Amino acid sequence: MAVGGEGPGDGGVPLPPLPRRTRLLLYGAFLLLIGAVLADLFTGPRTTLSPVLAVAPVLVGATTRRARVPLATGAAAIVVAGLLEEGNTHLPGSVHLASLITITAATLASTANVVLIAARERELFQVRTVAEAAQRALLRPPPERAGPLRIAVRYVAAAAEARIGGDLYEVADTPYGIRILLGDVQGHGLPAVETAADVLGAFRTAARTEPDLARLAERLDAAVADRPADGRFVTALLLGVDRDGAARLVNCGHPHPLLRRADGVTELAPARHAPPLGLLGLVGDGGYRAEPVDPRPGDLLLLYTDGVSEARNPADVFYPLAARLPRLPAATPDELLDALLADLAAWVSPTGLADDAAALAIRWEH
Repeated sequence: MAVGGEGPGDGGVPLPPLPRRTRLLLYGAFLLLIGAVLADLFTGPRTTLSPVLAVAPVLVGATTRRARVPLATGAAAIVVAGLLEEGNTHLPGSVHLASLITITAATLASTANVVLIAARERELFQVRTVAEAAQRALLRPPPERAGPLRIAVRYVAAAAEARIGGDLYEVADTPYGIRILLGDVQGHGLPAVETAADVLGAFRTAARTEPDLARLAERLDAAVADRPADGRFVTALLLGVDRDGAARLVNCGHPHPLLRRADGVTELAPARHAPPLGLLGLVGDGGYRAEPVDPRPGDLLLLYTDGVSEARNPADVFYPLAARLPRLPAATPDELLDALLADLAAWVSPTGLADDAAALAIRWEH
């Protein structure tokens, strides 16, 4: 049995390789076990170290999800203990009996632990599979090309076992041009996912029937405000692009997008700050406003959630997105986002992301 792990476990759930430090610890334990057996052979007939063989099925249990593996290891340990007893003839029978009982008990306990862990991993695998299906239904992959735009998107969950959260995005080809939404629901967990689903549903309907981009934002605000009073709101960006490439942007309390062109990076801050979706009726002072964007062929616009801009390194410093963006390769939106996520991962290493992160890159082709 390789200490580094094995292939699929019971139920077809892949068993990931053990971390290097864990493998070294297990190797050390196996070496001590072998040393104890050898010592037993040379200590004479009046002493025995055979009870330490009870460790063998426990060690093997850490490397497998198949119940038969610790059972077989325990059986082999009992055989080895019996062989050692043949040379320890001056010990009372109670010592040998205690050794066999100890090995048997450890084998059964280790096997039960393997069965329990395998069952829980199967349940987690099923939950993750359902979550991935829900994500595909909720967050549909955007088209690579839409009108004059080339588009790419990336979504990274903060937790490795998570597949879906409160970040949301959508691209819709409508009679009024290309409509793009990127948002971030306040909070986490299932309520945040439910809010994201409501916003996306409202956007997919209203984007094709509402000619005015600011009015579209107001309809999304109403959709969030009409939800049960759980205090949640949604920061969002709405981008409208005409067939000729002209663009307008509505910022609903979201981090400012960045426009990258040959002469540098520009932060597109709104002339008047507006509240997040769901709060317009509480703190709004005139509704949302669509502000023009002046794109040129080759320009690249980056929309992102605060999981990107507020990612911290081990020194507790925010990721300097605007400063690092000009240095990232950007032949295509896909290339830019791949480079951005790699740079972001290096920045937060080894702690990892503290929040989900979504980024959507748009390039004007003509």
